[in-house]
Amino acid sequence: MDKIEEALRHTTDTKRLVIGPGCIRESAAMFLDLFPGRKAIIIADRNTWEVAGKDVRKSLFEAGVPQDEPFIFMDPDLYAEWSYVEQLKARLSETDAIPIAVGSGVINDLTKYVAYLLGRRYMTVGTAASMDGYTAYGSSITIDGNKQTVDCPAPYGFVMDPVIAAEAPKELCASGYGDLIAKIPAGADWMLAEAAGVEAIDPLSWHLVQDGLRESLSDPVAVRNGDVSYTEKLSEGLLMSGFAMQAYRSSRPASGMEHQFSHCWDMENLCFQGKHVSHGFKVSIGTLVSTASLEFLLDEGLDGLDVDACVDAWKTWEETEKDIRSIFEGKPGHLSRALKETKEKYVDRDGLRKQLEALKAAWPVLSCRIRDQIIPFETLRENLRLVGAPYEPEMIGVSRDRLRATLACIPYMRSRFTNIDVVFRCGLLPALDRKLFGQGGIWEINM
Repeated sequence: MDKIEEALRHTTDTKRLVIGPGCIRESAAMFLDLFPGRKAIIIADRNTWEVAGKDVRKSLFEAGVPQDEPFIFMDPDLYAEWSYVEQLKARLSETDAIPIAVGSGVINDLTKYVAYLLGRRYMTVGTAASMDGYTAYGSSITIDGNKQTVDCPAPYGFVMDPVIAAEAPKELCASGYGDLIAKIPAGADWMLAEAAGVEAIDPLSWHLVQDGLRESLSDPVAVRNGDVSYTEKLSEGLLMSGFAMQAYRSSRPASGMEHQFSHCWDMENLCFQGKHVSHGFKVSIGTLVSTASLEFLLDEGLDGLDVDACVDAWKTWEETEKDIRSIFEGKPGHLSRALKETKEKYVDRDGLRKQLEALKAAWPVLSCRIRDQIIPFETLRENLRLVGAPYEPEMIGVSRDRLRATLACIPYMRSRFTNIDVVFRCGLLPALDRKLFGQGGIWEINM
């Protein structure tokens, strides 16, 4: 709890957080403290209303907090999509009540974004340790089939009862575990970005995410079995990641190459067995690929990198743009994003030389830091298996051919500098492709 209190001193949006067994009873006290004299309205879906919404409403009633009738989404296929934004906005526009989001990812994202559109604060009662977005700055909303992270404030107050979270469907905590373990390679990506002179590590944000991270991930079996104490540790790790993103005003502290797979599949509306694949499950597979890529870089080494050859082979922006238009032909959403994101991080040959020379000079020390940072691929895969998260792409409906095609897109999908940019700038993408999908590769494809 001391760690949470320290984090709250540095956050820009969230001012109160309570986590612990039975703390849902404190919802009303938090509301009165943060929103004195205001009326409340609970936002939930059918499931979250039953597991927590009724108790929150009772807490508010007993404390004398005036309330509007709860707004409960009835659609079993509820998704953080624009049509649901419009539904919620229409309802909240009819009242000046303060929204209380009772739920996890979807309810949180919808309430966060609509509250922002209406210029209103809100609070959240979390029901599952399923992702790090609760306390993050920004909301993920699908607009015209394109999932976008929209800038908007995090909740003013947050309540999480780990007993409720531990009793949530097992796939929710497994998804949260997948999202949290992604912070391991994301940290290595930030090391690379700093060494290349692209983006320096912010000490506060780094420590909010990385300190205690391995403890939060230490027992995937306990998380899967619904152990309350380990669910609380997982929840705390996810919340700290959200605080780091809130403080840094960017997802960089908690998101690297692995999240780019999720973003790409979001744009393709990835579904499996009739349901949208959760963020954490998509990130789980991305984390495996990112870790394999980092291990590939460690095996290759940059000590003997021929910088001159890399610079000579580097394409002009005009050539790069032509490549992008070819790769994403027939995918207008992907194309527009790839052009914008790649342009933002593109460097000319002089810029490339500076980045590669900096990486080469730093490599003897940097490679040791990265090796200490990452979890070995096989250990990572086993942890995902034990927690009940996907550990093979087919488990989320992604064939090996599709995974391979996605990897070819990743260097263009986000302006954030990650390990795939090092691979790409060093001309090593074909070699990485062979390691992953060639004969004897991790996801061997018979060609």
